[in-house]
Amino acid sequence: MDKGRLEAFSDGVFAVAITLLALDLAVPGPDSGKGSLAHQLGSRWPTYAAYVLSFFVIGIMWVNHHTLFKSFARVDRTLTFLNLTLLLFVVAVPFGTSTVAEYLRDGGSDAQLAAALYAAIFLGAAVSFAAIFAWSIRDGNRHTPLPPGTERAALLRFGVGGFVYLGALVVAFINAAAAVAAIALIALYYVFERTSG
Repeated sequence: MDKGRLEAFSDGVFAVAITLLALDLAVPGPDSGKGSLAHQLGSRWPTYAAYVLSFFVIGIMWVNHHTLFKSFARVDRTLTFLNLTLLLFVVAVPFGTSTVAEYLRDGGSDAQLAAALYAAIFLGAAVSFAAIFAWSIRDGNRHTPLPPGTERAALLRFGVGGFVYLGALVVAFINAAAAVAAIALIALYYVFERTSG
């Protein structure tokens, strides 16, 4: 299978997902009766905060996807489907973003469910990403294999986000804002290189 074609398709999906985030940034017009522009912008701060967080999370995923794929010596059908599963969750990020932005400020059970949904989307992406990494450390799949005996530690280092997202999903039913904060913190973790041994 052609690695370049798979990467190009993936880049397109990442680009669409990151672009869809901007659709919720609109404000009602001056005739809407919802106050001044300054008031409307101020009241929509959760939308902007969720946009910034999700934009950077998708961007970080794209960077790590690119870095990881550079290490692959080959592409097979298994990798193609694992990658497709990852992209399923990437495309769902704008939905989770708009939902958490809409309900987080009001609190209560709806905010908790929205934060849990948001965390669940990132959990699905993290599990998919970890599966891709696990595929990559099998014999012959990387240009340069990991040193013997380091595979488990490398997989744990790469996949730690899945544990945090799972924790955020559970925490969401107690404190929605704390769950979203955990998602932001794990994004900072993945800013640094986690794709090598």
